[in-house]
Amino acid sequence: MPELPEVEVSRMGIAPHLEGQTIQQVIVRDARLRWPVPDTIHNAKGNEIISVARRAKYLLIRLSNEAVIILHLGMSGKLRVLPASTPPVKHDHIDIVLTNGVCLRLNDPRRFGACLYQQPDDAPNKLLANLGPEPLTHDFDAERLITLAKGKQVAVKNFIMDNAVVVGVGNIYANEALFMSGIDPRRKAGKVSAKRYRVLTDAIKQVLAKAIQQGGTTLKDFTQSDGNPGYFAQSLNVYGRTGEPCLICETPIKSIVIGQRNTFYCPTCQS
Repeated sequence: MPELPEVEVSRMGIAPHLEGQTIQQVIVRDARLRWPVPDTIHNAKGNEIISVARRAKYLLIRLSNEAVIILHLGMSGKLRVLPASTPPVKHDHIDIVLTNGVCLRLNDPRRFGACLYQQPDDAPNKLLANLGPEPLTHDFDAERLITLAKGKQVAVKNFIMDNAVVVGVGNIYANEALFMSGIDPRRKAGKVSAKRYRVLTDAIKQVLAKAIQQGGTTLKDFTQSDGNPGYFAQSLNVYGRTGEPCLICETPIKSIVIGQRNTFYCPTCQS
């Protein structure tokens, strides 16, 4: 599943092609995504795209009529900016066609993604409610983790993956940040010291920023909006490296399941 860096890379890739352009039409070939694509999506026609933003893993295309197209890539969704005349292929479900002759095309083989339309007078979208701060902003700091972790019995890995605590720390990056911090992913969140949370906060910011800089992590499905792969997979310290030697101490990397997610750690470097 594309995580925050992959979604941010997609945003950076499509934004220059969309911002300032006017929507000619929206073509919906298959509305059966994770949630049905609403008919109101066609109200986007004739509106200028003011900005392409991101909140957690959601892309927000803000329009001149103050409506917002909300996109989510699900598990296998991909966005491409193409000439509007490009023939669609299998799983090309939605085109946002612009008056300049190009379109933003959503391809989603598993149909776990989403394309929603938030009109100005609609109630706030529940998907965007109760989200924690963005991890690469000043709103996310160690004091937040220290405060929210008090008394928590949940594993620290699950704690930092909770979108109400901080958004966008998905499985790959939680594993990597905990390794960088020397924290055992199984440790109870309430048993991690304030000092270690300060290290962990910095590690989360570092690993996400580096992943964005390197274009995300291509494991199976993710590619950038230009079709090129992300290269952060070449920098992974523990994720997917079960049995391989730790890059610091050469102890074999172990894997377990925490919260139904594969978890990777070094039993020597992390405690």
